[in-house]
Amino acid sequence: MSRGKARKSPDEMTFLEHLEDLRKRLLYSAIAILLAVIPGWMLSRQLYEILARPLTQYLPEGTKLAYTTLTAPFMLYMKIAFLGAFFFTSPFVFYQLWMFVAPGLYQKEKKYVIPFVFFTTFFFIVGALFGYFVVFPWACRFFVNLATDFQPVITVDQYFSFSIKVLLGIALIFELPTLIYFLAKMGIITARWMIKSFPYAILAAFIISAIITPTPDVITQSVVAVPMIILYSLSILIALVVGRNREKRKQETALETAADGGDDDLAG
Repeated sequence: MSRGKARKSPDEMTFLEHLEDLRKRLLYSAIAILLAVIPGWMLSRQLYEILARPLTQYLPEGTKLAYTTLTAPFMLYMKIAFLGAFFFTSPFVFYQLWMFVAPGLYQKEKKYVIPFVFFTTFFFIVGALFGYFVVFPWACRFFVNLATDFQPVITVDQYFSFSIKVLLGIALIFELPTLIYFLAKMGIITARWMIKSFPYAILAAFIISAIITPTPDVITQSVVAVPMIILYSLSILIALVVGRNREKRKQETALETAADGGDDDLAG
């Protein structure tokens, strides 16, 4: 009795089948996020208070964020519900990402699904927490202290756009070690190449930090750039360890092949 069709390897899959697989993974992820939006909506007011705290703590006592359209509060709570749902379901979303790329891996590499999901989720959450507890307060304090001669009228739309840019931007940046690990496993990059590219990585870190952080001062941008450089340095160590393990496996495979060839000659 058939147990269903086995999943094809990438070489056997057509372009349309790749698109269909991608559509399926995106659909599963979207369903999970939509289901998580329900409790996210129920907690949206509490989530808003948490999200706004890095700014409201520096505003005059009793100051609230403003809105300029009738539907702005509703849309804000809905966006916050989706943001919370995305973070809550991120392990499942990363698992779907793994399932999409898994056919392109060797059989022995497919067992890394649990470490992949764990570390991508871990670094994603750590990056968001770093943005919330370090970058957010720093940027908010800078702007509020700069405008002490004015009455703040900050809209919820402006603040949410700023906050999601920082949160998701830094969260994705913190995925660098996990990305480097799998690129090194596939032999696409090496530690030697990363060391040679270190000056360019420093430049890229400050460019990306300038894009993510809206503050023009170098200090605030360095708060984002320095951890990126540290993550890049950590990624070099990861690529070095992975590269050594790949070379070791190649040598062992070569020795086993040579030994098998010698046995065949003796048998002949």
